[in-house]
Amino acid sequence: MFKGSMPALVTPFTNGALDLDTLKHLVEWQIESGSTGLVPVGTTGESPTLSHDEHETVVEEVVKAAAGRVPVIAGAGSNNTVEAVRFVQFAKKVGADAALVVTPYYNKPTQRGLFEHFSALHECADIPIIIYNIPGRSIIDMTPATMGELTKLPRIVGVKDATGDLARVSQQRASCGADFCQLSGEDATALGFNAHGGVGCISVTANVAPKLCAEFQQATMSGDYATALAYQDRLMPLHEAIFIEPGLVGAKYALSKLGRCSAEVRLPLTTLEDSTKAAIDAAMAHAGLI
Repeated sequence: MFKGSMPALVTPFTNGALDLDTLKHLVEWQIESGSTGLVPVGTTGESPTLSHDEHETVVEEVVKAAAGRVPVIAGAGSNNTVEAVRFVQFAKKVGADAALVVTPYYNKPTQRGLFEHFSALHECADIPIIIYNIPGRSIIDMTPATMGELTKLPRIVGVKDATGDLARVSQQRASCGADFCQLSGEDATALGFNAHGGVGCISVTANVAPKLCAEFQQATMSGDYATALAYQDRLMPLHEAIFIEPGLVGAKYALSKLGRCSAEVRLPLTTLEDSTKAAIDAAMAHAGLI
């Protein structure tokens, strides 16, 4: 159910407020461009600076706009288990197809704490859960062994792996089974990730280049790695340039160049330095987007 190119959607703002009309247009563009799923209110959706009400509004509006055409994986993570329960239950209530739950950041639980956190979320609602393992942001790393224990729970169905360690895909196949849904959380290594057994990417770059990212993923799914490598060569400068500064800021700037979205972000993030803008402009030209 969850495979291919799935953008970690930006959340558009106008004058500091949610711009829901633009959000709906982004959903339509993504689906028309071949994206195979949508992931609202992850970190790329500026979840750290959205209120709870805004978070839930974005999820609900994306579910409505998608209208069942592609699956919606709702961002539902928190380092507070009670708060994460609220988001997971809301995702189920409004018809999201799964909940994406990040490993709890800042308070640094043990592996046992991770197991208990995800177990509680599994029990709180009848909705598939995808683990989001990103030690670079959360500081903690869920081990393949812990993940394997969690996959014994029927609704723990996959992982968004942003470790950047391609060996993890094989290790998690061993601990979680070959049918466990492994999605890359890092655009630059998505080619190798799929070659190791992954089935797609929850992508920042797909915000900006949805058609190219979808065609790249389709090539890997078809086993045509020569074509996929050609797409990788086109996209690699953009993968890198978008992340010179925080990726969502780069993605919003690139979308503003395409006339799709304002570049506006919320503090403590700021708009890009001119040197970063120039790098993204050059990368978009290299990819044939401008």
